[in-house]
Amino acid sequence: MDNARVLSVNVAAVRPIDAKDGRTGIDKRPVDGPVEVLAPGVGGSGVGGDTICDTANHGGPDQAVYAYAREDLDRWATELGRELPGGVFGENLTTVGLDVNGAVIGERWRVGSAVLEVSCPRIPCRTFAVWLERDRWQRTFTERALPGAYLRVITPGHIAAGDGVLVEHRPGHGVTIAEVFRAVTLEPELLPRLVDVAELPDDIRASARKRVGAR
Repeated sequence: MDNARVLSVNVAAVRPIDAKDGRTGIDKRPVDGPVEVLAPGVGGSGVGGDTICDTANHGGPDQAVYAYAREDLDRWATELGRELPGGVFGENLTTVGLDVNGAVIGERWRVGSAVLEVSCPRIPCRTFAVWLERDRWQRTFTERALPGAYLRVITPGHIAAGDGVLVEHRPGHGVTIAEVFRAVTLEPELLPRLVDVAELPDDIRASARKRVGAR
């Protein structure tokens, strides 16, 4: 991952959509220059200039920043038969040279002057399907298990396109973004792997423990 870097930093252009409250921040566009990254409050984005409309289900400390790999966008572009620019999946950071879905929960990235921590996968919602205008998109996205990673802000700072991504710490439990996603969606037999991962958001851990009957 010596060449891992940020291709673009993307923030929301709020637009109307036929879903939920009629507005969405999923349409994120690349911006020039460094962007400030902070730890957000409840329901907020950690990326300066970004907007989250559905604050009940998105944003907050465990979903402060969303990263998606250019390589995975390219796979989807081939399957969907359309160009997918950086930010189109609602990601704040479009990366290259980095296995985002293979990132370990609790792994820490130094990006620009900020330090981010991998927290959990993105779960597809109806707004995502409406935005891409694809029937059965939630099911298709789930089956492929290429969810991208939500990140916490450990050290505030600034991030810009071209900044390298350095993995400074990786927990030994080995549970990845893709594994968590598969566990909470289509492969519940993986749930026991989640119950002792302290770096997962509390709600995901609690749900996993309940589903496997752990105390």
